[in-house]
Amino acid sequence: MLTHVDHVQLAAPAGSEDALRAYYVGVLGVTEVPKPPALADRGGCWFAAGAVRLHLGIEEDFRAARKAHPGLGVRGIQAYADRLAAHGAPVTWDDGLPGHHRFYSEDPAGNRLEFLEPAPPAQAVSGGASRTRPTPCGGR
Repeated sequence: MLTHVDHVQLAAPAGSEDALRAYYVGVLGVTEVPKPPALADRGGCWFAAGAVRLHLGIEEDFRAARKAHPGLGVRGIQAYADRLAAHGAPVTWDDGLPGHHRFYSEDPAGNRLEFLEPAPPAQAVSGGASRTRPTPCGGR
């Protein structure tokens, strides 16, 4: 019986650790977690935020997945999207998931990342579907 997801592993090209650290720590605001000594010489980085664990492993012939991605829950999704955009990360909104606000972005290696937050009940359309996204800061 499965009990929980321990972590999500994403791949990255050799030599990308500094860019990954700058993005995951500096932009996403997560904490780098030291890799166990037996795994550290393989390269890559591990990150955590609360119960969320992301491992970025080095892959020889790396190619970013176009569809596969972790779905990361956030609070204050508009502010989070604004933060990513201010750091030059792409933000692509998608209203296709009923009852949620969500957008996609990508890390410096090109890994697709989904960020989502449940929509407040007042923004739910019949059947609980959300067809709006948060109003951008400043009413833009």
